[in-house]
Amino acid sequence: MADWNSERNVLTLKLVYYGPALSGKTTNIISIHDQIQPELKGDMQILETQNDRTLFFDLLPLGIKTQNGTLIKLKLYTVPGQVIHNSTRKAVLSRCDGIIFVADSQSNQSENNAEAFNNLIHNAKIVGIDIEKIPLVVQFNKRDLNKILSETDIKQRWKKSPWPLFLASALQNQGVLETLQELLNLVYDYIDTEHALLANHNLSKEQFVQQIVYGNVEC
Repeated sequence: MADWNSERNVLTLKLVYYGPALSGKTTNIISIHDQIQPELKGDMQILETQNDRTLFFDLLPLGIKTQNGTLIKLKLYTVPGQVIHNSTRKAVLSRCDGIIFVADSQSNQSENNAEAFNNLIHNAKIVGIDIEKIPLVVQFNKRDLNKILSETDIKQRWKKSPWPLFLASALQNQGVLETLQELLNLVYDYIDTEHALLANHNLSKEQFVQQIVYGNVEC
């Protein structure tokens, strides 16, 4: 959940990139880091594990300074995809405000995608997250590769799901910011219920999304 520090007047949000191993979670974060204005981003830390990577992207001091002086800061995390790191996935997922599930578009990865999504549902329940209520966006990455599922096939498979669906190539910086924007739209509504962002902080949804993604931000 959003971390509100009333003494410092700072609201910190936690977003998590979840998915199978090597689906492009880290590449998504690197793409965001590369596309956001240099003066607005903090240090990126990549923690290597055997045959996989888990990444903590510290976006601080990226933030939105509202007219009443509230500073909204954003932290993006990825989880390791390998099963042996499940305890880490649960720890990172805990108390998050939004999730992007990064699936692998390659046709031979459908089973891994399904297992990872089922793992997300299972771990969300363990850490007290209602998967039906938490802001969640699904992204099918690696659209630049050969032997991938067709767009029609993907949409057919996910047509009954309630979550927004995006196609992306993180290596080519395609679909990455669009996926993040949609999650931010959902996160605004999710945290606005408790924190009344417009009423209490004079921050509209459009300002929240556009300023985080495209700048014009005071830190």
